[in-house]
Amino acid sequence: MGRITDYPLLVFALSVVVLWIAELVGVSLRRKPEGPEKDEREDLGMLLAGALTLLGVIIGFTFSMAVGRYDRREAAEEAESVAIKAELLKADLLLAESDARKVRGLLRSYLDQRIMFYTARDANQRQNIDATTAQIESELWSAIRAPNPMQLPPLVVVPVSGMTDVFNAETSTRAAWLSRIPAAAWILMLAIAVCCNALIGYSTHNAQANAKFFPLILPLIVAIAFFLIADIDSPRSGVIRVHPQNLEALSLSWR
Repeated sequence: MGRITDYPLLVFALSVVVLWIAELVGVSLRRKPEGPEKDEREDLGMLLAGALTLLGVIIGFTFSMAVGRYDRREAAEEAESVAIKAELLKADLLLAESDARKVRGLLRSYLDQRIMFYTARDANQRQNIDATTAQIESELWSAIRAPNPMQLPPLVVVPVSGMTDVFNAETSTRAAWLSRIPAAAWILMLAIAVCCNALIGYSTHNAQANAKFFPLILPLIVAIAFFLIADIDSPRSGVIRVHPQNLEALSLSWR
């Protein structure tokens, strides 16, 4: 089952609604229709400024976390491309022609599966890709290892080591895609945003004059920030996603 943050548009819509309701609750908690007294407004202004500053810091910190995870996914895709190309060269140079031909064909199929891994969004399709990838990995390992590892020719050790690099790069990619912003960070951001919007609603001097647009300004701003963070943090559902440009370039050069 996916997380709510896997759907950035849903995060945006829910954020606008929840924060707008919080602001209306703040308006309803005012003791007087005309708003708080002057001294109370000054205290509320200081409190609101501090709360908004904290909200901005938390949003900025969380955005940095999302960007860091995005950069990690990009680096993992580049590492996969480098590992596959290096293994192809090692197999051509150090394996017998028949073995090298078999390894080349399997690596080509493996490369196609890795490209589809980055572009697939359907859950069933991803499961099929994972199953096919695991099968090809098994066939690659069987094709490159000697029947008796203790009698492995010295030069064959190099492509064997390269194959482990290919598999390790794929494992690192999966780890990078599973690394997401913790739910606690989302809860903290939402809680602070709700408090800020409630304070703004409470400290509004003339709610009727501003009712047409004012209550939606901060909810929209914060919801846009939440949408951007969720979009960057979501590897598959977001608009901003890692494109397998290095793997595709390798595939084109291979042809």
